[in-house]
Amino acid sequence: MYLIKEMLESERPRERLITEGVSSLSNIELIAILLRTGMKDLSVIELSKNVLYHLENLEDLKRIGIEELLLIPGIKEAKASTLIAAIELGKRLTYLPKTSQYRLTSPHDVYHLMHPELSYLEQEHFVCIYLNTKSEMLKKETIFKGTINQTLIHPREIFRQAIKLSASAVIFVHNHPTGDATPSKADIKATETLMKSSAVLGIELIDHIIIGHHEFYSLKEQKKTKLH
Repeated sequence: MYLIKEMLESERPRERLITEGVSSLSNIELIAILLRTGMKDLSVIELSKNVLYHLENLEDLKRIGIEELLLIPGIKEAKASTLIAAIELGKRLTYLPKTSQYRLTSPHDVYHLMHPELSYLEQEHFVCIYLNTKSEMLKKETIFKGTINQTLIHPREIFRQAIKLSASAVIFVHNHPTGDATPSKADIKATETLMKSSAVLGIELIDHIIIGHHEFYSLKEQKKTKLH
């Protein structure tokens, strides 16, 4: 009887996906499709609910690790690996594959490009975006990870890549894991150091954007913007 119930419950989300479209499925049903089966005393739907109940909100899936998933009863290595792989694939699909054709003309453009990658990291990442004369992105590169201060900023490394790419301008982006995008004194000092280097090299520093949770701060505009 359990096997029949399990088969029926696991088939329903797949059936609905095919007949009604993936957007019609709930978060629980989407996870159920990835998990495929439940366990002896727990259907796949109930197991999916356990995964979601383990989280404070759906956004926590962006940063959950395999070790944490394995703490959920019924989640073994195979199921945990499938979930982690699906989450990572979703993150990668948010990145633009044709970066050289993507124009960055405002702080909003930078935020929408970078927030899927940076918003929910638990460590600060400092990223440099290199642009051509049309404000099209040539490349983005993570320069370093960790709290920013002027001793960690190496203009030589940052601008060496800009010269190699024949970039005419750069934009710096980093995240605040706290979620508050307000710049620290170290952020401001580091930006001042980089501005001096960019002026000497004739490579325009367009902006330094700090990304938080549903907000960003433009050091050029000296303004925080919240998004809902």
